[in-house]
Amino acid sequence: MKKNTSESNKNGHSGWWGDGPVFVFLYNKRKKEALTNGDAKEILKFVEDSEQVLHESEALRIIRIDNEYSHPVLFVDTGKEIGLDALDHLRMAGYRLAKWAESNSVKTLLIPSLKNDSEKKRNAILHGLCHASYSFDKYKSKKNKKAEVEYLFTDDMEIDGNTLQIMFSGIDLAKNLINEPGASMTPAIMTSVAQGVAQKCGLAIKIRKTKELEKDGYNGIPTVGRGSKNEPAMVTLSYKPKQNLNPTRLALIGKGITFDTGGISLKPGDKMHEMKCDMSGAAIVLAAIQIIAQLKLPIKVDAILCLAENRPGENAMLPGDIFKAKNGKTVMVENTDAEGRLVLIDGLCEAAELGATRIIDIATLTGAIKRALGSSIGGLFCNNDGFALTITESGMENGEKWWRMPLDEEYAAGLKDKIADIRNIADDGPGAITAALFLKEFVKEGLQWAHLDIAGVDFTANGYKYTEHGATAFGLKTIVETARRYATDYVQN
Repeated sequence: MKKNTSESNKNGHSGWWGDGPVFVFLYNKRKKEALTNGDAKEILKFVEDSEQVLHESEALRIIRIDNEYSHPVLFVDTGKEIGLDALDHLRMAGYRLAKWAESNSVKTLLIPSLKNDSEKKRNAILHGLCHASYSFDKYKSKKNKKAEVEYLFTDDMEIDGNTLQIMFSGIDLAKNLINEPGASMTPAIMTSVAQGVAQKCGLAIKIRKTKELEKDGYNGIPTVGRGSKNEPAMVTLSYKPKQNLNPTRLALIGKGITFDTGGISLKPGDKMHEMKCDMSGAAIVLAAIQIIAQLKLPIKVDAILCLAENRPGENAMLPGDIFKAKNGKTVMVENTDAEGRLVLIDGLCEAAELGATRIIDIATLTGAIKRALGSSIGGLFCNNDGFALTITESGMENGEKWWRMPLDEEYAAGLKDKIADIRNIADDGPGAITAALFLKEFVKEGLQWAHLDIAGVDFTANGYKYTEHGATAFGLKTIVETARRYATDYVQN
């Protein structure tokens, strides 16, 4: 596998390793366990006792071994982080390998086979290598130049480069959209990007702005976006495979608040600049349908982008305003900063209109979910046990952890309003749960529905696993794997 980075070192090398390959050895320091095939006892002895350590940094140690290896050995500790599963440890190993190699102008890394090697283990390492290649330096006056690194695998296992390329093109798309400043990623610009994806992937696309939405009875998105000069929109992309026999129709709904000031219920100024990422859900579902279409999965999928900018303009929605949703229920806006759920209800109603059998909405919805689960675990709310299990397992396979939260109807009483049918926040109580219960009021009866709250995991200021800063695209791999499972299950049955 060859990483297509910018340029190789002009002198051939910049360190003691010279022009030859650097041999990689993966091990778990805490467990004193070798993951790579070879003489584990001998090599682990050098890891612990060798005086020939030539380089040492975060979870990396380079040792010259004067035996059958004619080149230096790079030891990578796959057990540095606590709480990750075995595959995610391998992703982190691949990520560190690539980062170190690129920054040190290493020309070739030789990655041997692992004990009990499998396609999943190989793909985990490959995913780590690919994650390391991402950077968002569009606005840097000087770009960081990276060395070209060749990664060689010693076994004969084939690499599905096409699937890898499709997946990471989608991940890069989502991250780039999320990392853009709010002024550079308005509803109109996101709509234009969606049009490009539709054209490239052969997708049907429907774009409705304020007048069309209101005419069709969708009032959540126009209400949220009316304070901004940037007109809101709902963009629906549809993928239908050639063999259209699978009865499942999966709807993906993404919250797309391209910038969230909080509106009249203005947010505090601290870290408000990060509210450019409040459209993470829309970016993720757009990237997901691109990946699904390019993989040609045999399953019908709709991606619904609910796009608006939440600003306190002269026409902005006011606390106390009431509007009627598509399903006939009236909604009182008690807090204009609880706007994400208002745009999502239009998406939920649109999914039902399209004939969806399963719905996933994904949104940076509540600060409460971050307080409950932190910055490593996403919140999952679901009205069907089997659907919830599929999503959870899909996430586990891809290093994305989900914790299923309750949808206890006892808390729904706090959303009842004296004037309208429902209000958009409760006075107190568990905010992430009441937000999900609010959304549930707009899910058509009988449909399987899952709500993914990614407010704690979508963006990192200080680094999270294989993201140094900015958008993580957390949830994208889960959604694609969920679609793949329903598509594969149908084909196999």
